[in-house]
Amino acid sequence: MKSSAEVRKGVSASYAKAVSKPASKGCCCGATPEQKGVVVKAGGYSTRELEDLPADAVVNSFGCGNPVAMSELRKGDVVLDLGSGAGIDLLLAARKVGAKGKVIGVDMTDEMIAAAEKNVRAAGLKNVQVRKGIIEELPVEDASVDWVISNCVINLSPEKKRVFREIARVLKPGGQMLISDIVLEKMPAKLKKDPRLYASCISGAISEKKYLEGLRAAGLIKTSVRERLVYDECQLEGFFVSEMPDEEGCCGSTSSCGCGVAADDLKPIARKMVGNIWSAKIYARKPQRSKRAT
Repeated sequence: MKSSAEVRKGVSASYAKAVSKPASKGCCCGATPEQKGVVVKAGGYSTRELEDLPADAVVNSFGCGNPVAMSELRKGDVVLDLGSGAGIDLLLAARKVGAKGKVIGVDMTDEMIAAAEKNVRAAGLKNVQVRKGIIEELPVEDASVDWVISNCVINLSPEKKRVFREIARVLKPGGQMLISDIVLEKMPAKLKKDPRLYASCISGAISEKKYLEGLRAAGLIKTSVRERLVYDECQLEGFFVSEMPDEEGCCGSTSSCGCGVAADDLKPIARKMVGNIWSAKIYARKPQRSKRAT
């Protein structure tokens, strides 16, 4: 069984490869707004939001939702994005909190950090900072942020209880979190060991019930699921075979849903998993008087 460090190393390598491959060789992995990944299209980002962002931030987004859209970010807020990637949510949050606010991104992958910093510069924003670190041990001070957001990242953590405790630690009393993430109900044990499905945000996911229980155990309150997007077969196929580029940085196979690594053996699995996997927007708040988890 792989250690937590080995799991993180594999995930980081997968996303480093994905963000490092050129997206402008004519492949369908996304050089234009019309060719964005399946997940970005289904994630709740408006055309207006995407048009205003650097193209690199959009085509290198591997999320499953738009946590910024449903949060109540205010001018002057301090926002922390867990697993900030190429920066799509950093940029959206930075515009909401304004010049007096601050947005911090944390990512463990050097290539993603470099991409995010490039996109922040391209957007001309001065209130964004990207830090290297893991979400199980955040390089962020205690009780220092108003909001924690994250987009399809916590499912990748092999130590989710630590992540939940870290969220509770860094939030100010009364601070809030809103996270878009993949949850699932049933998956055959052998599929959970498939590294392709882990990097694609599937086999590392937990159920809604366990998610909310974990947040409450960390000391957070008012836990709820605010929205669900239950994936159909085509959308699941997008996760299974269309979001990660192949060795050439382009599309190894083509389907009605998208294109990506040549993993035709995963397509039947997508059909079987319909109704068991969905994207959830999960909310929680830190009490005014915090009860730190032990």
